[in-house]
Amino acid sequence: MSKQQKLLLQVLSGTSDTNILFDGLCGLLRYLEFDERIRGSHHIFTKDGIEEILNLQPKGNKSKPYQVKQVRNVILKYKLGER
Repeated sequence: MSKQQKLLLQVLSGTSDTNILFDGLCGLLRYLEFDERIRGSHHIFTKDGIEEILNLQPKGNKSKPYQVKQVRNVILKYKLGER
C-alpha cells in the first residue's frame, strides 16, 4: 500500500483530522489529480468535474481539521480514490 493510499484511508476514517500533515494532504490531492495554485499561504485545488474549490492553509505543519473534513466530503461525494 502506497503512502498516498494510507493517507487516503486515514482521511476517510475521520479519526485523526487534527494529525494530518499539511504537505501530506496537498500531496494526496495532487495524487487524486487536482490542479494546485498557490497564493501566499493559500493552496487552491480544483479539478474538472468537481464543483467545489478546496482552499487549504497550513496551521504550523499540520492541516486544519475543518479543511480535512472538507477534503473528506469531496472525496466521498465524487467517489475519488477508487481505482
